[in-house]
Amino acid sequence: MQHGPLRNSYLDALGIDRWVPRGAADPAVEPAVAGAATQTSPRPPRTPDRVAPAARVPAPGSESPRVEAPALPPAQDWETLRARVSGCVACDLCKTRTQTVFGVGNTRADWLVIGEAPGAEEDRQGEPFVGRAGQLLNAMLLGIGLPRETVFIANILKCRPPGNRDPKPEEVSRCLPFLTQQIALLSPKVMLAVGRIAAQNLLASDAPLARLRGKLHQFGEANTPLIVTYHPAYLLRTPADKRKAWEDLKFARATYRRITGTN
Repeated sequence: MQHGPLRNSYLDALGIDRWVPRGAADPAVEPAVAGAATQTSPRPPRTPDRVAPAARVPAPGSESPRVEAPALPPAQDWETLRARVSGCVACDLCKTRTQTVFGVGNTRADWLVIGEAPGAEEDRQGEPFVGRAGQLLNAMLLGIGLPRETVFIANILKCRPPGNRDPKPEEVSRCLPFLTQQIALLSPKVMLAVGRIAAQNLLASDAPLARLRGKLHQFGEANTPLIVTYHPAYLLRTPADKRKAWEDLKFARATYRRITGTN
């Protein structure tokens, strides 16, 4: 297939060995995940009667008090929500950002990828996961047949924390309702949380990443399947864990295929 060599190159970027049994076709050359590249029957956005409250999880070891998230009326469409995010002044991050980073991708995608917060380059460009970490994320997604433009990518925070520090609990509490509304509009079939902070806040847990990986979690009232893996920036620093990340991605792909009945 024409995508085989391209997919192999991204598996190589991940540092994943490809095993080909004698006389068998290359297992890396397989169809992309069904429905990823095109949506022949677009699903209308689903707006719930009420938005699930944001998780209020302090970082491990933090004694910061939990802060109640402000109530937000459900957004009826993407442009309304984008305008709300762009004009948000709910926390002090609005004073130091260059611009908000709303998210990017297919607004009818089956897959939602969620990271922690924008970095310096994301703050400049207004798009999540650019630079080296973004290139590796693209490679990870392509490894399971998902070009970047076929998924939706967002962060827990829509503004960059100064110095790329960890988000504060009050910042998460005020920003997570925006992500919750993005999830409501997208109605994804699978969510992929990349990194400890994204996973802990989505799951309202302070468990380490090692305990959250390899399990099928659910998010929100829709019980959307959620899988946890490493952040691409971490994998750039710790390439030995790329194989573990590949196992997470295969688990996510298998979950998608099972719930959609695709091969």
